[in-house]
Amino acid sequence: MIEIRRVFTHVEHIHHEFGPRADTPLVRGAIGAVLTNPFAGRYEPDILPMMALLDPVGVDMAHRLHAAMDVPLEQIATYGKGAIVGADGELEHGALWHVPGGYAMRELLGWKGSRAAYTAGKAEEKTGQPGNALSIVPSTKKVGPPGAALDVPLTNINASYVRGQFDAIEVRVPGAPAADEIVFILAMSTGYRVHARVGGLLAKDISKWDGLR
Repeated sequence: MIEIRRVFTHVEHIHHEFGPRADTPLVRGAIGAVLTNPFAGRYEPDILPMMALLDPVGVDMAHRLHAAMDVPLEQIATYGKGAIVGADGELEHGALWHVPGGYAMRELLGWKGSRAAYTAGKAEEKTGQPGNALSIVPSTKKVGPPGAALDVPLTNINASYVRGQFDAIEVRVPGAPAADEIVFILAMSTGYRVHARVGGLLAKDISKWDGLR
């Protein structure tokens, strides 16, 4: 059911936005895997079996993206995910990425809860101590043609309301998705927008436990 045709990785280093040059550039990265959509061209009422099969895809992509960004893991400050579904698929097929994509990054970054409990919708039964990556992973998805662009949102990994780290990265895989494909996307960055200066809470001032809200 899982057939990957291409993997596309994009990393950028932002030194300034028409202001003074930053002492340390902002590093933003995204990775997109182009998969055959097994449900293309038809309505399938039970699509959940594919979600579990995407788990190892998410884990592999998260590790590949971190390696491509070439920064220490503790410098990853924001994350996001998305999907572009080809024209013969439906938007709901992109929603299959919510658990495999989100938890792959959270576990890479040190989250120590129980994925199975959350997957089953039983947050009250979660086990383990949260270590990091407590915030929900923001997401977006669309149905689009080959070469369609998607603005993937980025927010802080522990407190999604850190205003200076609200961001997005545009992701586009040339020639994909074909009508019978899906592009699944993960994105991460090292933190604040270059020249962020609109106030609000700072990541260092928020308890990690706030991310559980």
